[in-house]
Amino acid sequence: MPPEPLGETIRGILFDKDGTLVDFDRTWGPAAYSVMSDLSGGDRGRLEALMRVSHYDEAGRLFAPTSPLIAGSSAGYGPLWAEVLGRPAGPALYAEMDALFRAAGLAALTPIGGPAELATRLVAGGYALGIATNDAEASARAQCAALGLMGQCSFVAGYDSGHGAKPEPGMVTAFAAHLGLPAGRIAMVGDSPYDLAAARAAGAVSIAVLSGPLGPAARDAMAPLADHILDSAADLPALLGL
Repeated sequence: MPPEPLGETIRGILFDKDGTLVDFDRTWGPAAYSVMSDLSGGDRGRLEALMRVSHYDEAGRLFAPTSPLIAGSSAGYGPLWAEVLGRPAGPALYAEMDALFRAAGLAALTPIGGPAELATRLVAGGYALGIATNDAEASARAQCAALGLMGQCSFVAGYDSGHGAKPEPGMVTAFAAHLGLPAGRIAMVGDSPYDLAAARAAGAVSIAVLSGPLGPAARDAMAPLADHILDSAADLPALLGL
């Protein structure tokens, strides 16, 4: 028998946020500069050191492809910032960073395409939706609300939600459990190998999108982990036969 069409196999779609639904450079480039400036407290040397360890281009307000901030959480790159700032690495600093990023990211929030319209179409097609991001959960919820997604997404998880951070599979397995479905009926959609590795580790379908900060150049890195590769999440309905 021929394999079941993807649109009938999966019932849940778990989206990465940044680079998938949210324009990473236009949102987090300006936001990061604001946060680094705040934490530097007017000390130009510290600001320059934060930009250096973050692989950040001040002139372009952009991250280099090698930046630990592109796919990582504040708990991941926080120790680098703590060393620059001369502060203890740990939950207190990370919570302060997350709060600053939440406000700055919301102020600069720039969607990719029309996330709310896409979500409405997918829900109408019978799919349950969720968000899995290495951003903090509070920031993710604030941005999803601003994008008009909270009514369509029954699950929102960040690195601090208790499921671990990507590329660990915890967010994917938690979404499957939330829906009462086996992971094989879930698709994880993201712009980073971290997203696809999380999907593979959980046994879910992995769908890569080339809308992240690396653009089409990310294809080679993601191809070995991707079941499907799309230019953007806007191509999902066609892939699913909607």
